[in-house]
Parts: sequence; structure tokens; C-alpha cells
Amino acid sequence: MSPVEILLILLAGVGAGTINAVVGSGTMITFPTLITFGYEPVVATMSNAIGQVPGSASGSWGYRRELKGQGRRLLQLLPASLLGAVCGAWLLLHLPPTVFRVIVPVLLGLAVLLVVLQPRIQAWARRRAEAAGEDGETLSRGKTVLLIFLVFLIGIYGGYFTAAQGILLVGAMGALMPESMQRLNALKNVLALGVNIVAALAYTIVAFDRISWPAAGLIAAGSLIGGFIGASVGRRLPPIALRTIIVILGVIAIARLLLG
Repeated sequence: MSPVEILLILLAGVGAGTINAVVGSGTMITFPTLITFGYEPVVATMSNAIGQVPGSASGSWGYRRELKGQGRRLLQLLPASLLGAVCGAWLLLHLPPTVFRVIVPVLLGLAVLLVVLQPRIQAWARRRAEAAGEDGETLSRGKTVLLIFLVFLIGIYGGYFTAAQGILLVGAMGALMPESMQRLNALKNVLALGVNIVAALAYTIVAFDRISWPAAGLIAAGSLIGGFIGASVGRRLPPIALRTIIVILGVIAIARLLLG
């Protein structure tokens, strides 16, 4: 691993940790970076998932004030998220690599689209929250069941391929929960952390020799720093700049995968 590769992967980890705490699509930086340096897609996904855990933890800790009063929601949603992550990790480990090569460009394309549409998703979620009133503590039984099911599906997506799972979570929760975006973001960080931990454990136990530990370590160190940055000052960064970087790197990764 050259010094340039080390530096760029480390910086990608910082960027991913920052963006994950604020937006929720940091994998769109680290995954394309690993692909650009020649890592196989499955190896890049597993190494990236392990490296994202410290950043998800630091981002969640940074949003701990917004988590106050949401313990009951976490008890409802976290098990569904974890179960979905187990299913997603199983799919990644058992589907043939050829299937992954076909699916990943599609998932990357979906993630890029979600990043581009993120302002509209958040604005729509905010309007739903405001229309429902400020008290978001009580949900009907039907909405609760639907939300748990959606979180489970997003957990599968996150366990298989983590890009933009945070945006999916914010969109789903915002559509059903009348809450502020910051409190939704705090929940999103914890749920994404759970998915990343489950995926990382599964990959470590089952596919230890297929993981690039140097790359995972660099991403882990960078994302840990980035998570704190994102939770403290990341909200003040221009969103359009973050989205532009993510979209460019995502398009590069799609092109590299399709062109071989």
C-alpha cells in the first residue's frame, strides 16, 4: 500500500464519518475509493463495513442529547434493524460474487439518486412532521408495525450494502413519525451503528481472510474522527458540496464496475 493510497483511504474515512453523522451516505466516499484502488467489490464492502463502525459510534455519541426520551423507539426499532442486518450480511456472504457485481452498480445508482433527492426527502418528511403536530411520542399500532417492517427491510439493505441506508431511514421514519429532523437523525445514527456492528461481526467471523484489514483500519481511524466532526460542526458544511462529492465518486465507482 503506497503512501498516497494510505492517505486517501484515511481521508475518505474522515469524510465518510463526517457525512454519516450528518447525511447518512458516507459509504459513497469510502466504497468508491477502495474500488478505485483495485479492491474487489465484496472485499471493499466488507472492509468498509468494519471501518465504518467507529465512525457510527462517535456520530451516535455526538447526537446523544437528541436521543433523550427516545428509548422506547429504540427498543422497538433496533431489533428489527439488527435482524435485517443479519439477513443482509448472510446474502452478501452466500450470493455468488458475479451476482454482487451485477447488483452493486444498481445499488450504487439507487444510492446516488437518493443523495441527489435527499433535500426533497427531508423536506417532505419535515412537512409530514409539522402537519402531524409537534408531539411525536405516540404512533398508531398500524404505523408502528409499518415502521418496524420498513426498518427491517432497510436493515437488510444495510447489511448487504451500506450506502445511503441513513437516507432511507430518515425518509421512512420521517414519513411516519412527527419528529424534528435532528431527533430523527439521532435515531438514524444508532440504527445504522447497529447494522454496521452486526455486518462487521458477521464478516469477521465468516470471512476473516477476505477482509483487507489495513484498509479497514484506515477507514476506522478516519471515520472515528469524522464522526465527531460531523456531530459537532458538520451541520454547518454546505450540503450541496457534500452531495456533489458523493455523486461524483459514486458515478466513478459505477463506471469502474461496469467497465471492469
